[in-house]
Amino acid sequence: MTKIKPILPGLIVSFIIAVISQGLALVIPNLGGATIAIIVGIILGNTIIKQPILNKGTHYSEKALLEYSVVLLGLTISFQTIAKVGWVGFLFVIIQMAITIISAILIGKMLHFKEGIYLLMAGGNAVCGSSAIASIAPVIDTNDEDKEMVITLVNLIGTVLMLALPIISTFAFGANDLLRGAMIGGTIQSVGQVIASASMVNSLTVDFATLFKIMRIMMIVIVVFIFGRMHQKTIQNELEADAEISGNGSGSSLPWYVVGFLVFCVLNSLIHLPGFIGLTAHTLSSWCEITALAAIGLRLNLKAFIQSGKKFLIYGGSIGLIQIVASIILITLLLK
Repeated sequence: MTKIKPILPGLIVSFIIAVISQGLALVIPNLGGATIAIIVGIILGNTIIKQPILNKGTHYSEKALLEYSVVLLGLTISFQTIAKVGWVGFLFVIIQMAITIISAILIGKMLHFKEGIYLLMAGGNAVCGSSAIASIAPVIDTNDEDKEMVITLVNLIGTVLMLALPIISTFAFGANDLLRGAMIGGTIQSVGQVIASASMVNSLTVDFATLFKIMRIMMIVIVVFIFGRMHQKTIQNELEADAEISGNGSGSSLPWYVVGFLVFCVLNSLIHLPGFIGLTAHTLSSWCEITALAAIGLRLNLKAFIQSGKKFLIYGGSIGLIQIVASIILITLLLK
């Protein structure tokens, strides 16, 4: 109880913001609860809610709840997803993710961002937004401030794409729901943003977009492993080959919640679990993510973010533009 008590104030405030955000999402469905939560959190955390007593709880919410969200996602997907869109669809997802990751890393280096930021940007935009960032952060030893700023930027990019892609995909592919779903599900960052964006088109597009998005989520384990190895190699180069690598992972092992995600995904693929389990897991995962995003908003130093704003916006905008162009070209070549 003595360990839980210091956490409660910040956790409760974060959850209250999550509840309010979910309520506002019913009024503004195109924006979504996750985006509203981080915006409300930023506004309140940089104005009237700055009490130090909240720090432990918001830190716990940011870290632990995102981890639980990742684990629960494993119960909502299975490897059978690949069969539903075919290997050509899977190939599109892999190439699109590779282009996003390579672009994010190269542009990040050009803009002189440090490794932690450009790897988080690469994973967050290529895989599944906040959940991917939470999974990658421990294996590359990044700090909380960098993680919070990247999560905010990735959610901002996702919101812009969420509103723009229904129009762009319809202009590019007409009334073809498979292709519109491929573009939305293969490009937009978070699951909630994908569903919200596809819902602006029609229900069939939602189904296709969700399938393509799930295939991206399935790649989270591989991306975390590769980025961990890249970070380990960077440290070895900096400290020379015989240096001892320290940290809470440094690529040598996967975080527990990524392993949990993989275990649940395999279980869901091998055993036909009742539908209510997947539905419950999806609901809990969403609430964990939205509460965590509220906490991230509360903890974000808006002044520091604005000071880095111009360069960050150029970075985020460049990645978003590349994702749009790459998806149109790849879908035309592979799926049309």
